[in-house]
Amino acid sequence: MNYEDLATKLKALADPVRLNILEFLRQPIESCCSQSDGVCACDFETLLGLSQPTVSHHMKLLVQAGLVRSEKRGRWVYYEIETATFAQISQYLTHFQQAALAAR
Repeated sequence: MNYEDLATKLKALADPVRLNILEFLRQPIESCCSQSDGVCACDFETLLGLSQPTVSHHMKLLVQAGLVRSEKRGRWVYYEIETATFAQISQYLTHFQQAALAAR
């Protein structure tokens, strides 16, 4: 992963609404209409109390950054976390953690 790609991913993470979306994708609330094979876009509107265009904007940024993948099924779009991307980010950040521990 090059620095430009990494910066795009970290910028997408640097927003409280998007962090909330990712947390919901990681652990959906069972009482919503979420599915075992992804979370429906309508779930985010209800959860976050945001309009559909605002949710679409945030989801577009998460998908473009490679943090989330989307799949259109009929009229609805379902989202899932892109775990490989988070593994790459984690691997990069681990270098800093290891350096900090070694400096102690």
